[in-house]
Amino acid sequence: MTTLIEAKGLSKSYGSHQALKSVDFSVERGRIVGLVGPNGAGKTTILKAILGLTSYEGDLKVLGMDPARQRHQIMQKVSFIADVAVLPRWMKVSEALEFVTEVHPNFDLKKAKHFLSKTNIPMQARVKELSKGMVAQLHLALVMSIEAELLVLDEPTLGLDILYRKEFYNQLLADFFDEGRSILVTTHQIEEIENLLTDLLFIRDGKIILDATMEDIADKYIEVMVSKDDAEKAEALKPVMQRDVFGRKVYLFEGVSREDLEPLGELHSPSVADLFVAKMKEDK
Repeated sequence: MTTLIEAKGLSKSYGSHQALKSVDFSVERGRIVGLVGPNGAGKTTILKAILGLTSYEGDLKVLGMDPARQRHQIMQKVSFIADVAVLPRWMKVSEALEFVTEVHPNFDLKKAKHFLSKTNIPMQARVKELSKGMVAQLHLALVMSIEAELLVLDEPTLGLDILYRKEFYNQLLADFFDEGRSILVTTHQIEEIENLLTDLLFIRDGKIILDATMEDIADKYIEVMVSKDDAEKAEALKPVMQRDVFGRKVYLFEGVSREDLEPLGELHSPSVADLFVAKMKEDK
């Protein structure tokens, strides 16, 4: 199986509010996919549907199974880390290891102890005695010790300092990710993970407005720093966004050839953050 998640016409309403509006997307094996959108865009609803935690309309397959009817089987092969710690605060680290060993058939206790040996987390410490960074390390050690095919991350480093955030993603790449596994991650700190991503999904108001590989984005979107003398020429090519930087204008173009843009100034690829701002400001 090369497609781990496939959604077609995925929709969800809460009363009169449409959280998802006929969404189509897929996640292939061996990919790291960033799902990015403002608060209330539908990110959490997508994750809940994937994890079998909410009802929906349309067709959704996770590892070839229906989350609404086969959640138990799916969760044998899917791991999840959210921004909110779910481990009981009274539980000791050693007890957390024992608990996961008992409830998950694909949990490797030896591997978890190996991961934790590389941290400063005491085995007899209670969760409430750990810093937020240590709790994140504990969650990651537990999750990476499960033989999962898909890892779903929902703002996994929210509230952590930059050292813990970088270590979190470095460890994830070194010890979990390979060509047989995929990662789906939502985050507001997209600048920190854009170099890790293979694919990008932007969602706004319950609709997917960008679905592309990072290679496609580099080919399709180009930023140009233009002098004031060439601003009129640049605007004639209909940029999707412009901003001022140190007295010069930076224009973002979609689908315009490099040959047409090179005479205007310095070309470079936009950051994911700049592309996100541009797509969010497009006419709805």
